[in-house]
Amino acid sequence: MKLGIGIGWRPEIAAEVEALTGIDWVEAVAENLCADHLPGSLVRLRERGVTVVPHGVSLGLGGADRPDAGRLASLAARAELLGTPLVTEHIAFVRAGGPLTATPRLEAGHLLPVPRTWDALEVLCENVRIAQDSLPVPLALENIAALISWPDEELTEGQFLAELVERTGVRLLIDVANLHTNHVNRGEDPAKALDELPVEAIAYVHVAGGVEKDGVWHDTHAHPVTAPVLDVLAELRSRVDPPGVLLERDDAFPPGAELAAELETIRGTLRAAGQPETIRVTPRAAAPASGAGNSRGAGPLAGKPAAPGARDRTAVAQTALLSSLVAGTPAPEGFDHRRLRVQSRALAAKRADVVAKVAPELPQILGDGYRAAFLDYARARPMSGGYRRDALDFAERILISGGLADPVAQRRLTHWWEDRSGPRPPRRTARLVRAARAVLVGK
Repeated sequence: MKLGIGIGWRPEIAAEVEALTGIDWVEAVAENLCADHLPGSLVRLRERGVTVVPHGVSLGLGGADRPDAGRLASLAARAELLGTPLVTEHIAFVRAGGPLTATPRLEAGHLLPVPRTWDALEVLCENVRIAQDSLPVPLALENIAALISWPDEELTEGQFLAELVERTGVRLLIDVANLHTNHVNRGEDPAKALDELPVEAIAYVHVAGGVEKDGVWHDTHAHPVTAPVLDVLAELRSRVDPPGVLLERDDAFPPGAELAAELETIRGTLRAAGQPETIRVTPRAAAPASGAGNSRGAGPLAGKPAAPGARDRTAVAQTALLSSLVAGTPAPEGFDHRRLRVQSRALAAKRADVVAKVAPELPQILGDGYRAAFLDYARARPMSGGYRRDALDFAERILISGGLADPVAQRRLTHWWEDRSGPRPPRRTARLVRAARAVLVGK
């Protein structure tokens, strides 16, 4: 399946994406699409023959729990609606706690790295097989960027991905920006990872921008693609001609001309790296044995459930890490405490940014005090539901803790919370009366 050159579709740049020439396909965040109808921009793109691939971010296939049936059904529905040739997700965990550990459920609000251990691999493989059985089209999984490393890992990135492919037949979505991120943050050689992973399993490739601060690379998707990331793309192209390559941008969106220029740079990088003199074939290294004389290869374990206790052990480890990041519990043994603090701050900052997007009225009501108030709330209240629930809980905490000094802002925040926390939204008449009253009293 040849996808070609594509770009991540986002509502903020829908018009710019439609105006781009030479775009073969787009990728849309699955959770941002309704299950029964598409935005007009995506409808028009599909009518032009542009393929749309849904990209999931919330399954958490690397987590200790089995995949949620409702989330799988939603992803399947979006695949059917789009008529897509495949769907994609991440090799990550996004939540922890719950019944497996008899602790409160915690949400990361972000993609966190799976430990590259045999336990975690077996859990991931079983979860992937469950997902594959629930989806109407093939699944491809993306390697993620990480600020932190797990202690005592048993496989490299490439070996972990190779084992995953051999055991499940899943396709790979290789993000070259994430390989660069892991090079800066964890000292991992992108070329070695490419040598070890099965490049023939690549469904497509992500390219994105980021920024380095104090020796840490932040995969922001809000900056132009840098030369080191393009170098990794060239390394990959020297080994294989990927079926598709896609430019991601999720924030600080530039004008359409800048997006077009970045796409042309990507095309040029692929052309140069695809010249016959640059193409090379490198033998792939085998994964280490998991026990004396017992390599956990694909044959004997394919289709079997995870080993006894693997889910429980993975659950305990992931819950301890996530609790440290979002609830302030002691750091698990073996982790870099400085990196954990960086990750913790990044998670809180992302919560503040996303809540401001899903509930834009909150920063409007709170003004310049929104961010400080939210970060103070986040330090004391881990996220246990989605971002919309988080926005409601934040507003509720402000109201319960004494509210706002400005009576107008207090009234607006109270009405906002009441409108969204009840069993059903207020009727249109009630909203009109409230709006008229607000005008008369100067809001």
